[in-house]
Amino acid sequence: MAQEASMFSANDVVTSLSNGMGHDKPVEELELPPGFCWGVATAAYQIEGAVAQDGKGKSIWDTFTHLEPSRTNGENADITCDHYNRMPEDVALMASLGVEVYRFSISWPRIIPLGGRNDPVNEKGIAFYSSLIDHLLASNITPVVTLYHWDAPQAIYDRYRAFLDTTEYRADFLRYARVCFTHFGDRVKTWITYNEPYIISIFAHLNGTLAPGHCRATNHATGTEPWRVGHTVILSHADVASLYAAEFQPAQQGSVSVVLNGHFYEPFDAACPADRAAAENRMLFYIGWFGDPLFLGEDYPAQMRAYLKDRLPVFTEEDRDLLRRTAPLNKFYGMNHYSSKYARALSTPPEDDDWTGNVEETSVNSEGQEIGPRSGLAWLRVAPQGFRKLLRWVWKRYGRPIIITENGCPCPGEMDAAVAVDDRFRQRYFGLYLDAISRAIYEDGVRVDAYYAWSFLDNFGLFSPKPPVSRLS
Repeated sequence: MAQEASMFSANDVVTSLSNGMGHDKPVEELELPPGFCWGVATAAYQIEGAVAQDGKGKSIWDTFTHLEPSRTNGENADITCDHYNRMPEDVALMASLGVEVYRFSISWPRIIPLGGRNDPVNEKGIAFYSSLIDHLLASNITPVVTLYHWDAPQAIYDRYRAFLDTTEYRADFLRYARVCFTHFGDRVKTWITYNEPYIISIFAHLNGTLAPGHCRATNHATGTEPWRVGHTVILSHADVASLYAAEFQPAQQGSVSVVLNGHFYEPFDAACPADRAAAENRMLFYIGWFGDPLFLGEDYPAQMRAYLKDRLPVFTEEDRDLLRRTAPLNKFYGMNHYSSKYARALSTPPEDDDWTGNVEETSVNSEGQEIGPRSGLAWLRVAPQGFRKLLRWVWKRYGRPIIITENGCPCPGEMDAAVAVDDRFRQRYFGLYLDAISRAIYEDGVRVDAYYAWSFLDNFGLFSPKPPVSRLS
């Protein structure tokens, strides 16, 4: 499949990929278990707008999208979908589509404008999310709430650089979580602390493509910052899980977990032992980095320790005890997944801030085969076979029920309104990926409980910004 994406029709995608799925049954005839939940997902910064309305504080994304020269192609989310002002009609639209679950994030600076544990709470922000939850429940839509989807309050970044000061950040995030549990926990039963810690760590504190934009070109310590950020995320998640279990779960009867993103990696050359090891190591550097401490209560994967050495922070005995105690509290594994890649072991010496394990990521293998047709984004290939393998990998390693918290794709050429409306490419993508879920459940024994499509609304895209120095695969 070495053709360009523009040469693929929707039917070509189905034919080329279904032939490799091991069945002849049409996608629309495959079944999912009774009780399987269908939902949609969004993020506060990407849809709410109302950037300074009703007392909302500034987030790091509000700052990042207004930098000069622009790091986001001159775009921002000051208005975006205006969900803050159009929420009732948005919920009505969800109801008309038969949506069962709505996963949304709360804007920390809308709740606590200055972010800190001693800073005042914004009652108008509380009122907005309370009203959203009530509207959802009135429409028989279950709310699933993410506390952090990349939009830290600018004020805590100004005070101590947010995630880079683990002690200060943990105290502030714990207070923010407590406020949310107190005001919304009577109606919200599923909580997610963080969306995609890998992205928070690498894309925001090494590649510089996402807020706050740290990278080598901005004179930041990219050899150590991402690992410090990840360390902070892990420990602050455990703090919140412990808090909820001790003070809120007995009465509210909910659960707290985390959402991890990840590609599935195939070896660039399946006959090459180094490439096979590279593919597995890439999974560990991407998913095991957070999954092993949070779901297993263990240290970082041994391969990471051996490769990163003193770049990787050390858990204290107190930290280890916290992780062991809270790992069982993470009752489900939130999975964001879009595509798969090949992993090739590099023989050249790595850079001093390498984060991959000295692995090259590519969409084409040693035989010139593409991992799947290209979507509207160069990196996002239609590869349901990799999705099924990822489901198996996560289930085998962590043994938690999986919720697909994000999955979807843009169509090639969808800036053309006709393509965006007649989106057969996207429909086929969804069909093939749902097919992969069904096969993983019935043929591989994986437990998958729900699927949330990304995204409910066309929104401000966070994957188009141009970094000052591009170092993305």
